[in-house]
Amino acid sequence: MRTVKAQLASAHVTTVRVNASDTVSIETSALVIGIHASPDGPQTAPGADGLDQALGGKLATTLIAMGFTGKAEEIAKFPTFGALPAPIVVAVGLGDAPEGAYNPETLRRAAGAAARSLAGTTEAVFALPAPTATEVEAIALGGLLGAYAFSKYQTNGSKKTPLAEIVVLTGADGADAAAGRAATLAESVNLVRDLVNTPPSDLWPAKLADIAEETAGKAGLSVEVLDEVALKEAGYGGIVGVGQGSTNPPRLVRVAYAHPEAATTVAYVGKGITFDSGGLSLKPAASMDWMKSDMGGAAAVLGALLAVARLGLKVNAIGYLCLAENMPSGSAQRPSDVLHTYSGKTVEVLDTDAEGRLVLIDGIARAVEDSPDLIVDVATLTGAQIVALGWRTCGVMSNDDELRAEVVGLAQAAGENAWGMPLPEELRKGLDSPVADIANLHPERWGGMLAAGIFLREFVPDGVRWAHVDMAGPAFNKGEPHGYTPKGGTGALTRTLFGIAERYAR
Repeated sequence: MRTVKAQLASAHVTTVRVNASDTVSIETSALVIGIHASPDGPQTAPGADGLDQALGGKLATTLIAMGFTGKAEEIAKFPTFGALPAPIVVAVGLGDAPEGAYNPETLRRAAGAAARSLAGTTEAVFALPAPTATEVEAIALGGLLGAYAFSKYQTNGSKKTPLAEIVVLTGADGADAAAGRAATLAESVNLVRDLVNTPPSDLWPAKLADIAEETAGKAGLSVEVLDEVALKEAGYGGIVGVGQGSTNPPRLVRVAYAHPEAATTVAYVGKGITFDSGGLSLKPAASMDWMKSDMGGAAAVLGALLAVARLGLKVNAIGYLCLAENMPSGSAQRPSDVLHTYSGKTVEVLDTDAEGRLVLIDGIARAVEDSPDLIVDVATLTGAQIVALGWRTCGVMSNDDELRAEVVGLAQAAGENAWGMPLPEELRKGLDSPVADIANLHPERWGGMLAAGIFLREFVPDGVRWAHVDMAGPAFNKGEPHGYTPKGGTGALTRTLFGIAERYAR
């Protein structure tokens, strides 16, 4: 039996381990069981064998009396009054029973909801359906992600104490390895959440570059950081232009992982605006209070590469973190300025709040020089993504239909909702500029997410497979927690980017 730690940047350590003990005899602070909804009332899911008998046949009547139905992520807690070594049972809804194998996302969300409900608990045993390593990983990952709490800035009186230890009850082959893999992925996702949640007063471009250099270096990745002088000398006009209005100058961070047996190379480009005021095209106050999350794309790239390195995938993976702070000042770029970008193309800036695409095009142009098999950029790019797809679904655009479908499929498999979107050719004309090669904003409000994708595509050379993921909404949860997703930074797309690397490692 092996214990694996998931170390969070906020210094909280959640551990996960597996145990093959009997459900009704294992000693723990809380026992988590799965319950299905059915026309005949709540039904116990596999994994909780013998529990109803140990409770004197009263499990179903107890749940019904509490109004528990078994719908997905529903939670009910009740004491065992000494009938079990565990003093508390936590029932979590799994929805309707599947006809075949369980959907891993159903288990991830159920485990996450249960873990959130157990904040302050020392240990919990998860007796959810775990017949194979796939289910073990899903339960462990969901529990670790659900146990997350960002408490760095809270005093002792308000600090939240997450669930300390998760035990997955299973006898599955490969369970230890599955739990270890889950811990590694959770560590990356929770680091991304920590970075997104950190206030911009403590996370400016150079600071984020330092964090990337330190964490990536410890994981065996090579790191190169270009400061504002090097960026200007090399002609990164997009990144320099966006960052020139801030007292905190921009950075471009290249993080690279190489495997001696790799046959393919994937490149990621992440938008890393550590705070986005909109620049001189100032945002309204209501749109600005969560703009610390505008570096979520760069954070996801870093998190994914750390997981790739720690799990030793047989692929070459390169990430570009395009970091800047978009602020208004006497030195800020102005609407109607023309930028000379790293690709050699010029861009007329019509709106300084359309800044994410300006840093991305420099990163994309640099990534092309690595001759990767594909480039994927991820960005909290447009409010239009939220209008079109809501807060939980990313938009995926590409110059390759098969790649777009592949990215969407991998995102869905990871539980990160995504939807393929087109790049309509008729929108390209709206990006024409009378003074430069292209303008950074389409004059019409409609189709803003798609127009931004078309803008980025102009900087991808023919023959280079490229996909763009707009995750403006999914990167930051402004609503209530759900499943394994907390309020605030979500760590969105970290697991999708890892999944892409894993797909090409095969």
